[in-house]
Amino acid sequence: MSLAAETRRAVDRRPFLRTALRAGVVNYTAAARSLAVDGETDAIATALRRYAEELPAYETESRDVRVRMESGIGPLEDASGDADALLTVGGQAFGPVDGDQTAIVADGDVDSAALAAVLARLTAEELSPTAAGVAGNALVIVVERLEGANALRAVEDALERVGAQSG
Repeated sequence: MSLAAETRRAVDRRPFLRTALRAGVVNYTAAARSLAVDGETDAIATALRRYAEELPAYETESRDVRVRMESGIGPLEDASGDADALLTVGGQAFGPVDGDQTAIVADGDVDSAALAAVLARLTAEELSPTAAGVAGNALVIVVERLEGANALRAVEDALERVGAQSG
């Protein structure tokens, strides 16, 4: 396998690096040093630069959504058939039960890319959701009650800048 192919493969194993290359915000030499590719750092940096030139530019798009917060959320006893469930993951349903959690619900133009953007933003804000999911036109994030307002702002902000699906 060529050095260029090895470098591309190493980049593709690190989605954050691929995104950074698309956005044009990479120090190629530093990135080359971080990759487990056999070769001269300068040659790997050149391969990174060439790969970046071939990738589509990183673009974002705003999503048309309505975001709301629901308090008093918690695990539901019977996940099967509970009409009040806002989110069910792995057999555990969450809904209104006078619980100590808050759900952030985004209705509208949502998909897995929107969920990924929201989770990345929550991570950057050091907020850790209890549960998260997207289906149809709804995206739901469950957080601790005291994190609700900060999570709402983070979700709104993330949905203003979702990475456009290309490349």
